[in-house]
Amino acid sequence: MTTVGTTETVYAAARAWRDDDPDPTTRAELDTLLTRATDGDGAAVADLTDRMSGLLEFGTAGLRGALGAGPKRMNRSVVIRAAAGLTAYLKSDGAAGEHPTVVIGYDARYNSDVFARDTAAVVVAAGGRALLLPQPLPTPVLAFAIRHLGADAGVMVTASHNPPQDNGYKVYLGDGSQIVPPADADIAAHIGRVERVAEVPRVAEGWETLGDNLLEDYIDAVATVVDPDSPRDLSVVHTSLHGVGHGTVHAAFVKAGFAAPVAVDEQAVPDPDFPTVAFPNPEEKGAIDLALSRARAVGCDLVIASDPDADRCAAAVLDPALGDWRMLRGDEVGALLGAHVVRRGVSRRDVFANSIVSSRLLASIARGAKLAHEETLTGFKWISRVRRLRFGYEEALGYCVAPSLVRDKDGISAALLLAELAATLKAEGRTLTDLLDDLAVEHGVHATDSFSVRVSDLAQTETLLGRLRDEPPAAVAGIEVARTDDLARGDGGLPPTEGLRFHLADRSRIIVRPSGTEPKVKVYLEVIEPVADAAGLGESRAVAETRLASVRADMERLTSL
Repeated sequence: MTTVGTTETVYAAARAWRDDDPDPTTRAELDTLLTRATDGDGAAVADLTDRMSGLLEFGTAGLRGALGAGPKRMNRSVVIRAAAGLTAYLKSDGAAGEHPTVVIGYDARYNSDVFARDTAAVVVAAGGRALLLPQPLPTPVLAFAIRHLGADAGVMVTASHNPPQDNGYKVYLGDGSQIVPPADADIAAHIGRVERVAEVPRVAEGWETLGDNLLEDYIDAVATVVDPDSPRDLSVVHTSLHGVGHGTVHAAFVKAGFAAPVAVDEQAVPDPDFPTVAFPNPEEKGAIDLALSRARAVGCDLVIASDPDADRCAAAVLDPALGDWRMLRGDEVGALLGAHVVRRGVSRRDVFANSIVSSRLLASIARGAKLAHEETLTGFKWISRVRRLRFGYEEALGYCVAPSLVRDKDGISAALLLAELAATLKAEGRTLTDLLDDLAVEHGVHATDSFSVRVSDLAQTETLLGRLRDEPPAAVAGIEVARTDDLARGDGGLPPTEGLRFHLADRSRIIVRPSGTEPKVKVYLEVIEPVADAAGLGESRAVAETRLASVRADMERLTSL
């Protein structure tokens, strides 16, 4: 689609898009906006210009954006183009042949089911086979289904933990992992060749709707991540944050031999408005408050929160140091799961991996177990491609504990493995916080933090990173910056990606990078403080937190807009 410039070309492009839109709702939305704009409404002109400023970009995260009319929004026109581009890519790639099989899943957000059916209609019309999941289900079920059914690709219609007004379109290839370059660019090129949606063949029927046996197969498979002889005495409170994880998580726990988790009833039923949370992301402040209230009321051992599509897993524990419940950081859960995998037994060929923005503690755990460890770019599309991967995670609550089943983050299998660890420790008279203490004594305190700089214009992202690149700090919090890696140049031995990494002389580390899914710049911080012995752990933690707070304060100043 040609980028528009003048007001008249904006209007002309909007009319052409409206006339080609198969959805009467978004067609009417665009028509109303056109009328307001041509009547002199400045806000409408600006809105229309933004919507017509190019096609929503298809990248390694697929598509994600606000629902609405126009090429820069998520709607049926954009999805049909994406489905046509994906199908054309699969047919031209050679591996899938002329009749590719695509399995399609969807969550409970607005229009997710519609976008899934549109995708199926395009695939079948192009000579492919479309397998539609039977109901709104978690993303890991779709990722599992691709290899389980021998499909050539998979599509998951979800915006994961984005705000209610968003939706998205995540693409997997036949190996069960998310797309990476150059596949994303090749698919985008095919999408760009679609001139008009009206010219994309679609059928009214002909796709296959899978039965409930697929979900049963997934639950049977993930239940095997726990040892059949390990303890099961554990009480868990679970929230699905109005997403699609409730039923699958509960069924998986029961299948694995645990008691069914106590549900947070107010958040158990899928609701695309996410009415009880300001932001449907368990990382966000207040998101799991209802779950913590339930935990205090029922006196459970562990709180688990799934994000809306259940590919991420958050956990909270009763912390003796606080005398109250607190949410574990993603890095803490990653370290706990990694240590548990080692304790259960590993092969010398096994590899641990985590993204560059995650803590270096997992690498230390791997070294202690004489295992290889790899650092990858951010995103499970990279982690899942590590050869001989046994366990991988990213700090944003994503964990891959069974790569042979799901080559992606899976919040359900991760929840089961964390529950097994908590039950095992409970049987020993210990807790997850006790194990965190052990890891800190053995490997040093790895204190991590992060914050985001939200932007109203993506150009501000480039400005901020450009400023840090052109004038990198010589010191942060009074500590010399020993080395600066420009990740865009491939410094540090990784494939080029936008971002900067600062190594401080005291082993502190800072990474600044743009978010791949939201309009913000993310800053990740880590300090490592040695621990002489168990008696000195409290003091080492206090020193680490003081150092971390100083680094954060200085970086907030350096990244202010």
